[in-house]
Amino acid sequence: MKKIIYGLSNYKMVKDNDYFYIDKTDYIEKIESLNERFLIFLRPRRFGKSLFLSTLQYYYDENSKDEFEAMFADTYIGKNPTPLKNSFRILFFEFSGIEVDGSDMSKTYHDFSKNIQKGVNSYLSSYGYDNKYIDHFSSLTNPKDIIKDFFNIAKDDKIYLLIDEYDHFANAILAYSMDDFLAIVGKGGFVRSFYEVLKSATQTGTLQKMFITGVTPITLDSLSSGFNIASNISAKEEFNLMAGFSQEEVLYSLENTIFEICPNVDKNELLEKIKTWYNGYLFNIEAEDRVYNATLVNYFISQYGYKRCKMPQKMLDVNVASDYKAIMKLFHIGDSEENFKVLNDLILNGEITASLKDRFELGHNFTREDFITLLYAMGFITIKSELFGTEIIFKIPNYVIKILYFNYFAIEIEKRNNLKIDADIKTVVRELALGNIKLFQEQLNTIIKTLSNRDHYGFTEKHFQVITLSLLSFAEFYFIDSQPELNNKYPDILLIRRDEKVPTNYLFELKWLKQKDNYSKAKKEGLEQIEGYKQLDKVKAIPKLRSFLLIGSKDGVEFLEV
Repeated sequence: MKKIIYGLSNYKMVKDNDYFYIDKTDYIEKIESLNERFLIFLRPRRFGKSLFLSTLQYYYDENSKDEFEAMFADTYIGKNPTPLKNSFRILFFEFSGIEVDGSDMSKTYHDFSKNIQKGVNSYLSSYGYDNKYIDHFSSLTNPKDIIKDFFNIAKDDKIYLLIDEYDHFANAILAYSMDDFLAIVGKGGFVRSFYEVLKSATQTGTLQKMFITGVTPITLDSLSSGFNIASNISAKEEFNLMAGFSQEEVLYSLENTIFEICPNVDKNELLEKIKTWYNGYLFNIEAEDRVYNATLVNYFISQYGYKRCKMPQKMLDVNVASDYKAIMKLFHIGDSEENFKVLNDLILNGEITASLKDRFELGHNFTREDFITLLYAMGFITIKSELFGTEIIFKIPNYVIKILYFNYFAIEIEKRNNLKIDADIKTVVRELALGNIKLFQEQLNTIIKTLSNRDHYGFTEKHFQVITLSLLSFAEFYFIDSQPELNNKYPDILLIRRDEKVPTNYLFELKWLKQKDNYSKAKKEGLEQIEGYKQLDKVKAIPKLRSFLLIGSKDGVEFLEV
């Protein structure tokens, strides 16, 4: 099996080391066909943007001319080269490694300056400039001075600027402080001053083309007229699949990797699992293909293919999980209470309706539609369908994001209600896996009694189910199915072990009793439903299955094993 691209974003290394590669080079031709020279392309984290940016670097760099055949001969663009190939000098900045300390902006300023220095010095070394210039830039500390002096020195060059993760550090600042964010991107701020110089360089002709990647448009929107030259192509139909994988590309990847070395695998079942976990994104309402998170698909293949043809212990890599959890801090922008109501509605109903905002104006009120637009940009919701006019129905894209929501929801419930969720929730779910249900029962009972007795919460059976799922979402050794369709029957929760070492599987059916509801009737109905599920072939095939009816009310939760 070929090596899988995971954690690698250098196109030359991918080709030199014969990694399995999904060809995206036809998009180079599409980009050149646009009547735009300065582009920004936004996608959620870990979507393959950096590898595509590196592809542009080696395709356009005049220094890579002699290696063109070796790197591109077997690609679309190698067979259909454009007139602009290998015709620029590449200035490259990468901003993901900038440190952010919420209490001290000086470290961020220093790291930003160092990143500008690094990009400039790399350029000067690559294109044969005298070392005196490198010494000069090493002595400068102001990012505006660095980039301004650079363009004065390189004024006769033909430059293509590439910026990767342009908003990574800015989003982190925004999560800490709206005021600090506005200070760095507003008039006189060091980020705005940097982009103002870039804008000037486009007007003189030194900076001829530009391609910027990031997650959200908030930073560029906030720069206002300081940088109003970039065209955002993120929502264009023809670029829906420029980052990420289509269903066809995922199947092609599996056929050339897992299916080659694991001939006995159930291909349809495996593809369905990958689809459930990593698919679902749509970046244009007219686009036909839903998009898979490419990095997570590659993670899955690398783990499965090199791990004895078994499902990975973790379906979400810890580095990716930490990325998403860090960006969840943006949920507190603006009115965090109103934002939580949006999340509450989304989790309870599975979808939400709103219009996408054309731009963010953080100096004004941060509205419900601003927050929903932000969730969409970050990949926490995606387009489900068009309602009418500009109204769009959004949904949670896949199981990865749903689990992150449930984790976050449990933590927010604890914080907002002064609850004490067990300090080691993983101990609770580990005991559950071992067949010891007492700790989980006590934890769930405490939370339900507290929340259901608070009138403002408007507690329903749906809340009961979401709270239960939120606690169970910390059990990484289970696949959690919420109301899976089994022969037109829908058990509320199935916990299916990912590893045969896990001794217990679970089926939970949930009933919620309001004060006027009949306990005996609800109990009888629940028990009959479970008995019906247990007669299904798919349920019979689940080994070591324990089934419980959970009857919840303002007085707590009763567990009845069936």
